[in-house]
Amino acid sequence: MTYQIRQLNINDHEELLQLWQRCELSHRPKGRDSYEKMAKEFKRHETCILGMFDDDKMIGSVIGSSDGRKGWINRLAIDPDYRGQGLAGKLIEECEDFLHNLGIKVIAALIEGDNDPSFRAFKKAGYIFADNIAYCSKRTSPED
Repeated sequence: MTYQIRQLNINDHEELLQLWQRCELSHRPKGRDSYEKMAKEFKRHETCILGMFDDDKMIGSVIGSSDGRKGWINRLAIDPDYRGQGLAGKLIEECEDFLHNLGIKVIAALIEGDNDPSFRAFKKAGYIFADNIAYCSKRTSPED
């Protein structure tokens, strides 16, 4: 079956958060994923926030962004009822196309350690995993 993929906008915010909750995807609705902060993200030229739909129901999402040197894929999510159909790969491809159109040649993904569906999807999409890289961050609050 073919599902519609489109760029999301701020009007999709609540449904996006609901999808992430169904997927048990880590997110911060009171911080960087709040309505106010996401409204700015939706407007950024170097960011795509894509949704996949079965009729009117959002069943998948992905965020792609560029720091000017490298592209980043985050928040890949497929509704648990729709997994196993290769839909994550389609969202990855759409995100890669967006980033390549910005001139980005290197694309990386951030995946939390216990997210096996995402590990499988990115491996299937041809991504190489590095064992010698540790992620660190400094946050102004636990919600950011």
